[in-house]
Amino acid sequence: MVKVMTEEEFKKILDKGETDTVEFKSWVKARNMKEIISLAVDELIAFANSKGGTVYFGVEDNPVEVTGCNRNYDGQRMIEGIYDKTIPPLFSEISAFEYEGKLVIALSVKADGKTYTTTDGRCLKRLGRNSKPAYPDELNNVYSSTQNPDFSARIMSDSTLGDINKLEVYNLKEKLRVRDSKSTLPDLDDIDFLRDLQLIKFDGDIEKLTIAGLLFVGKETSIQRLLPQAEVIYLHYSTNNLEEYDARIDMKLPLISVIDKLTERVQAYSKIENIQVGLFRLEVEDFPERVFQEALLNALSHRDYQSNAAVYVKQYPDRIVIENPGGFLDGITENNIITHPSIPRNKLIAETLQNLKYVQRTGQGVDIIFKDMVSMGKPYPKYRSFNDAVSLTIFSAIDNIEFVKFITEIQDKSNKIMPLAEMMILRTLLDNRKEQLSELSEKVQKSLDETKKLCNELVNSGLIEIVGKEYMLTAKVYEALKSDVEYTRDKTIQYIKAKSMILEYLQTNDQITSAKIQEMCGFTKQQARIVIDKMRSGKLIALKGKGPAARYVLSNGLSDN
Repeated sequence: MVKVMTEEEFKKILDKGETDTVEFKSWVKARNMKEIISLAVDELIAFANSKGGTVYFGVEDNPVEVTGCNRNYDGQRMIEGIYDKTIPPLFSEISAFEYEGKLVIALSVKADGKTYTTTDGRCLKRLGRNSKPAYPDELNNVYSSTQNPDFSARIMSDSTLGDINKLEVYNLKEKLRVRDSKSTLPDLDDIDFLRDLQLIKFDGDIEKLTIAGLLFVGKETSIQRLLPQAEVIYLHYSTNNLEEYDARIDMKLPLISVIDKLTERVQAYSKIENIQVGLFRLEVEDFPERVFQEALLNALSHRDYQSNAAVYVKQYPDRIVIENPGGFLDGITENNIITHPSIPRNKLIAETLQNLKYVQRTGQGVDIIFKDMVSMGKPYPKYRSFNDAVSLTIFSAIDNIEFVKFITEIQDKSNKIMPLAEMMILRTLLDNRKEQLSELSEKVQKSLDETKKLCNELVNSGLIEIVGKEYMLTAKVYEALKSDVEYTRDKTIQYIKAKSMILEYLQTNDQITSAKIQEMCGFTKQQARIVIDKMRSGKLIALKGKGPAARYVLSNGLSDN
C-alpha cells in the first residue's frame, strides 16, 4: 500500500511541488468519477513508463493548494478503472489521508520495465514535471533503475583487496586535500577511506572491490582482467591528414589517471590566444582544460560499462570528439540536454566524483561546458545521439572576439557570472539579428514563460529590445560589438524601429547624416528621406546646415535653418 503520510511529511511534498515522481490533481474541478479515472490513467502510465510515481488528488497545482476530495469516493472503482483502461493492465496502489481537515487521495505505481499504453493506444512518459506523449518503441532502450540497477555499485566477485593500487589511493587522497582542505576523508586509513566511498564492500565476510572501486583504484592488470571493456582510446589527427591518426594511446587505467593523462596530452597540442580586455589580458585556449575535463568526466561516468565498446577521444586540429557507448537516458535528447535533470547511469561513479570534488554536484557538467564555450566566443558544443552511443564535439575556433570582450566586461562590471541562458540569447541575437520568443525558447531549452522572464531582464538592463513580436540587440550593444552596420542591415525595419535607432544614436552622438541613416537602417536614399521628414514634422530632430553639410540633431527647440 501507499504510505499514509503525516501532515508534516505531506507539507514537504507540497513545498517541493510537482516533480518527475509527483503529480497534483484537482478533485473539485473534475466533472465526475470517469474524468478522475481518465486523469489518473494518463499520469500513472507516464510514471510507470519512467521510474514510478504518485498522483495526489485533492491538490491544485497553480498555485499549490489543498482543496480536498469527496469523502464518499469509491477507491475500488478507481483502481479497477485504471486496470481496465491500460495495456497491459496496470496495478496501482491507493491510500487516503487528512491534511488540514481535507481528504487527499494518493494513487501510486512502480516502474517494472514494461511499456504501458491506454486502451485507445496512447503512450506517455514523464519528463521533469510533465507527462508527454511517447511512442512505445522509444521506451525500449530507455534506462530504468528497475531494469538496470546501478552497475557501478555491483561487487566484483572475482576481486580481492590485492587488486587495489595503493598509489592511486594515495593520489586520490592528496588531490582531495587540495580540492577540499576541510574534508576529513583523506585522514582515514586507506581501507576506511575506500569503505566510506563504497569503493569496497563486504561480499559475505570478505571485502571486495565494487565496479566503481575497480575503476577508481584498481591496478591496470586488474582492470584488464576483471573489466577489459573499461578502455579509453585517444587518437590524434594532424593538420595534414584527417583520414589517418598519427598518434594513438590505449588506456585501461583508473579514471582519474585517464583524466590526468589525456588532459596533459590535449593541452600539449592546444594553442592559446591572448585577447586584450581593457587593462587586462584574457587567455583563451583552443580546448580549455575545464571544458575538456568536464566533457571527459561526463563520458566516463555516463558510459555503459556493460558494452564492449571503448570510449574514444579524437583530437583534430579544429575540434575534439568524445564518443562513449550508451545512449541518452530517460528522456534526454540533444534538444534538452542543457536543462534536463541529470540521470547518472552509474550512480556510484557520479557520487564518488562528487565526494572527491571533481564535480560540485552531479548534473552541472553540461552547463559548465556550454557556459565556458559560449563566454569564450566559441561555437556551441554539439551532441549527437545514437541508439547505443553518444558523441560530443567541442570546437577550438573563436567565432567572435568582440563578443568575448563584451561578455567579459559585463561580468566584470556586475561582479557576477552571467547565466548561460542569457549569454545564449545574446549570442543567438548576434548571429541571427532578430528572433521570436519561441525561437529563443528552443535555443535556451527553457519554457516560453522562463525565456520571456530572461528576455525581460535583458531588456531592463538595456542589452536587448522588442520590435513587434521579435527581440533584437540594442544599438549600444552593436556599437560595443563593432557591428552597427550588421544591426541595421534589416530592410524590413519599420518606421518606429528606425526612429528608435536614430534617437538612440543621437543620445551618444551630436549629429547624424542621411548617409549614416541609410547605412544604419539599410534604407535607400528615398526611404531615409521619408523617415527624416516624418521625424522633422514630429519635431523629433532638426536640420543643421544645407547640401553636403546637412546634419540632423535632436530637436531642442531649435528651428530649422
